[in-house]
Amino acid sequence: MARKLWQRSPQRRPPRKRLRPRAGFRPAPLPADGPAILYGWHTVKAALENPARRIRKLMGTENALRRLRDENVPLSIEPELVRPDLIDARLGPDAVHQGLLAEADQLHAPAVAELAPEGIVLVLDQITDPHNVGAIMRSAAAFAAKAIVTTARHSPEATGVLAKAASGALELVPLVTVQNLARGLEELRERGFQLVGLDSSGDGDLAALPLRAPLALVLGAEGKGLRQLTRATCDRLARIDVPGEIKSLNVSNAAALSLYVASRALSQR
Repeated sequence: MARKLWQRSPQRRPPRKRLRPRAGFRPAPLPADGPAILYGWHTVKAALENPARRIRKLMGTENALRRLRDENVPLSIEPELVRPDLIDARLGPDAVHQGLLAEADQLHAPAVAELAPEGIVLVLDQITDPHNVGAIMRSAAAFAAKAIVTTARHSPEATGVLAKAASGALELVPLVTVQNLARGLEELRERGFQLVGLDSSGDGDLAALPLRAPLALVLGAEGKGLRQLTRATCDRLARIDVPGEIKSLNVSNAAALSLYVASRALSQR
């Protein structure tokens, strides 16, 4: 019998690679009636401190949960201790979550009829970028705006990127959703609001207009600006005069500046 000159070596499986979110990964869009996904320190902390917000699930790293305890942040549910990469896998590699992720019920969205006729509200005409809307909410909270009015369609959901950009302001500024913006503006007018649309071709500088409370400042999307029907529904159109060579502003910057100008004007009356 011929002697075997070789022996088959056992097959070796290649080592399993650790799964990581692929480059360019984006989580699937959430259904409109789904939970709000909140992440980041300020966003989750503000939600936990809001008695009107019902938290369904809380995931956190060891350091983040220790910080919550150290700052005596109330925890309505038992948090789940996780590694940072598990949150990365849920949100994608670009989300700056700072070790915290929560799932929560959506907040109550009041109707226009529920708004008290006082102060300043912002009205957003089809501003779809969640970063911009979140930044606008943050400015609205800083200037004590009473609410933000937006449309049910052509506006981002109050979750995820928007909530992170708002940095906790989602818990402070009511978000009013209307089906038709022109009708929503008419409802505001019936409640006594002065309607001032921000437009580069406005009648005059916002700072020079005779503003009064209650006041609704109406902002349009970048590029398109206010739609024609929105412009026609406003009482006045105003521009923001700036001294530099660049005359156009990002819509979130325009919102912050208009809130500052209007707040000062109303405080002097």
